[in-house]
Amino acid sequence: MQYRTLGRTGVQVSSLALGAMNFGAIGRTTQDEATALVDAALEGGINLIDTADMYSGGESEEMVGKAIAGRRDDIVLATKATMPMGDERNHQGSSRRWLVTALDDSLRRLGVDHVDLYQIHRWDPSTSDEETLSALTDLQRAGKIRYFGSSTFPAYRIVQAQWAAREHHLSRYATEQPSYSILQRGIESHVLPVTEEYGLGVLVWSPLASGWLSGAVREGREITTSRSTFMPERFDTAIPSNRARLEAVERLAKVADEAGLTMIQLALGFVTAHPAVTSALIGPRTLDHLHSQLAAADTVLSADVLDAIDAIVAPGTDLAAHEKYDTPPALLDPSLRRR
Repeated sequence: MQYRTLGRTGVQVSSLALGAMNFGAIGRTTQDEATALVDAALEGGINLIDTADMYSGGESEEMVGKAIAGRRDDIVLATKATMPMGDERNHQGSSRRWLVTALDDSLRRLGVDHVDLYQIHRWDPSTSDEETLSALTDLQRAGKIRYFGSSTFPAYRIVQAQWAAREHHLSRYATEQPSYSILQRGIESHVLPVTEEYGLGVLVWSPLASGWLSGAVREGREITTSRSTFMPERFDTAIPSNRARLEAVERLAKVADEAGLTMIQLALGFVTAHPAVTSALIGPRTLDHLHSQLAAADTVLSADVLDAIDAIVAPGTDLAAHEKYDTPPALLDPSLRRR
């Protein structure tokens, strides 16, 4: 396992990190299975575990808390807030009112007195940067969080938040957590240059592109990945963007074969090769999934392999741009762009 410094925090984290989104109802995993995944991840050298309050309605945090009991200090523990937690309209967002409550709820579920990294799950356009940053700074000074970060923020919002922290003399976001894979490279043109400029640690999610790069999706095979069962439109090869992904996967599989690599090693080796990336979040549901992904922990792709990937999916290109999560709200909601 490789270890890298998380931004400018001085904290050393593994180049692969365990994402716990599949713990609980979402991944249909039991507590025993979740604990076995944590045990194997730690044995494999992973020292960063990432979850969120909304994963399975809080169940993921509870499972993580039980799995790490007795070894909390050996783990860099991260969680997230802002996504809706129930039907109450104020149980979401990044207001001071909600973040203070949400963090206490997360600490209770995790069974800890602090988290190492607290992340704003999505940018909340209805809340000012000053409001959010001042709340996070106070929570940091209270000892409940060590650092805080953003997740899936557009590049211009990352910049704006850095300026707001400076203007109001507040602590700043130390990390960003964007989606990044061989098939979705758009952040190379805007987000990653910004994170490098401001010295942010970068924890990338979906490096296997929701299973497209797992090796299980190939031409002529029925697609039976877990994600395809509840998001079938993302795997319908009659849709042009999905067809483009499948064609890219077939070409990438040849590159992997010629390099003596699995598709997973190619995919994880690619995202961790970028100098702006600190860690890639893997989200296994089973021990077999975890072991196949841990096999990529020391993968270093040659320049020839990286060039071959660039020839298939050009730098800065998203093959499924409509699946981006950092699109400005006015592009999604007509009422926000019309008088």
